[in-house]
Amino acid sequence: MSETAELAEKLKTEGERMLQFFSELNDTDWTKEVYTEGTTWSIRNVLSHYVTSERGLVKLFESIRRGGIGAADDFSIDRYNAAQQEKAKEFTPAELLEQYKEVRANAVAWVAGLKDEELEITGRHPFLNETVLREMIKMLYIHNQLHYRDVKKSLK
Repeated sequence: MSETAELAEKLKTEGERMLQFFSELNDTDWTKEVYTEGTTWSIRNVLSHYVTSERGLVKLFESIRRGGIGAADDFSIDRYNAAQQEKAKEFTPAELLEQYKEVRANAVAWVAGLKDEELEITGRHPFLNETVLREMIKMLYIHNQLHYRDVKKSLK
């Protein structure tokens, strides 16, 4: 199996697990606070973040693949996340789940369409800074796992 196929499969599997987990939450769960430093984020906000960050990152990755530099030097993750939360504030958890399903399917398809040698293309990731596409792609599922761990803690 090619490396891109392996990465795509890992994204697919992790995405299915996240969908299963979020699908099983009840109405009360969605409002539980996960983060309270700065802006308070509920579990619903975390799912919204999965959707908006992955949508933006795959666009960024494609730009890098096509020769772009990646994230601007003055890019602020906090500003971006706040703006995206504002844009997504009206979506219900069910709508966010559908969006996540679509966003993740698009990410899987994009990664599966890469050539293994394209994983070596370098660009600027908003969090990792200068790195290769391989590491940026891995960060998609690592990022979700980090938030998932925090969400699970909020449900105890």
